[in-house]
Amino acid sequence: QVQLVESGGGLVQAGGSLRLSCAASGRIFSIDVMGWYRQAPGKQRELVATITSDGSTNYADSVKGRFTISRDNAKNTVYLQMNSLKPEDTAVYYCNVRRGVLEPRNYWGQGTQVTVSS
Repeated sequence: QVQLVESGGGLVQAGGSLRLSCAASGRIFSIDVMGWYRQAPGKQRELVATITSDGSTNYADSVKGRFTISRDNAKNTVYLQMNSLKPEDTAVYYCNVRRGVLEPRNYWGQGTQVTVSS
């Protein structure tokens, strides 16, 4: 079992920065992909960024060049550095661990609110 605890959300003005952290308890395997998703009011949850244990990353087009995902395997922690924030980045951000490929199992954090004011 994996438990995820996010921190670092808050209120920021447009153009500002925030750094989200997600600490995982329980065993994290090298095959696990860690990532961030977000869900704005009235919208579906969407991918923000993912990272593998060897550092390969994937970003949504909407955040490329502004957000950076990183991972500390020794600490079982994943980070999301968010720069040049826009009001449309306002959402609840969820940490995710995806285990397996053919029948992946997903673990989710409780979410942290990010609000960007214009």
